[in-house]
Amino acid sequence: MEDSVGESDNDNGNRDDETAVEGNSLGHCLDLTSFQLHDLSEVDIPEGLVELDLTANRLSKLDHRIGLLKQLKKLSLRQNLFDDEGIEPLCGWSTISGLQELVLRDNKLSKIPDATIFKDLLVFDVSFNEISSLNGLSKVSNTLKELYVSKNEVTKMEELEHLQALQILELGSNRFRVMENLETLKILEELWLGRNRIKAVNLCGLKCIRKISLQSNRLTSMLGFQECVGLEELYLSHNGIAKMEGLSTLENLRVLDVSSNKLTAINDIEKLTRLEDLWLNDNQITSLEGIDVAVAGSKMKLTTIYLEHNPCASSPNYSTTLKQIFPKLQQIDSDIFM
Repeated sequence: MEDSVGESDNDNGNRDDETAVEGNSLGHCLDLTSFQLHDLSEVDIPEGLVELDLTANRLSKLDHRIGLLKQLKKLSLRQNLFDDEGIEPLCGWSTISGLQELVLRDNKLSKIPDATIFKDLLVFDVSFNEISSLNGLSKVSNTLKELYVSKNEVTKMEELEHLQALQILELGSNRFRVMENLETLKILEELWLGRNRIKAVNLCGLKCIRKISLQSNRLTSMLGFQECVGLEELYLSHNGIAKMEGLSTLENLRVLDVSSNKLTAINDIEKLTRLEDLWLNDNQITSLEGIDVAVAGSKMKLTTIYLEHNPCASSPNYSTTLKQIFPKLQQIDSDIFM
């Protein structure tokens, strides 16, 4: 895991038991991040709180006073020790039903908590848990704009259909094999599906999408993005793609990452005029010959290109040639220049 509970060196964790804990309080916000608290018995919780951040503590049970915070809009319980039973009281506290942001990331949950009472929820984060199914999402409010369920053990995309206001969907590092049940997410802008087991692209007609990540999957073809004409960033590294195709319609594309695949040539991006970052490293591209034509549309726009660990990168005057072709370059591989 990225964030391990209990590794903070913050001196706030070594408080005298008889001293009330005072977090960083600014107006209606209380931040108790990294205090290493096992409970909130020594904490003063003002009734007028709008935001409460309890990130990186040792909490496993909820303090009943949280359920009395009528004005609470944001609650973060990230990086604690909550299991399903420990979180359950939260789902019945109608006084805080106006909550808009609920962060339960990096705990010990095995299922999606019942979020029925939170009718105005905008952000819901249950990443870095032990969740095996999306069952329970059907109870999440259709007001939701951002959903994060990365680094779990989920195998099927389901119970997403009603989330038609969703703009960001993060399902990376799970066990998905198929992209499905996304058809109704008409205004989705960001879709993060890296580190799964997906073999084919199926964007279910999502035309508003701006950012897509399918890194570290099992793709062998790039086809499937043709209708995503608003796409600005596309990340497809660490797959088994042998040919660049289906890209010519992506006229708004700024970032393209197809590193660590099986490419032997650069294709289908000559008409793209907004490309700024092009990642092609760790492929099988043999020569720089014709690269000026292959990337013709973005010749005066490209600022970053990665081609290291290709046969062509060992050619004489490698960097000089690229600088001559792309006069606006600021970075070649790890070499940054201005």
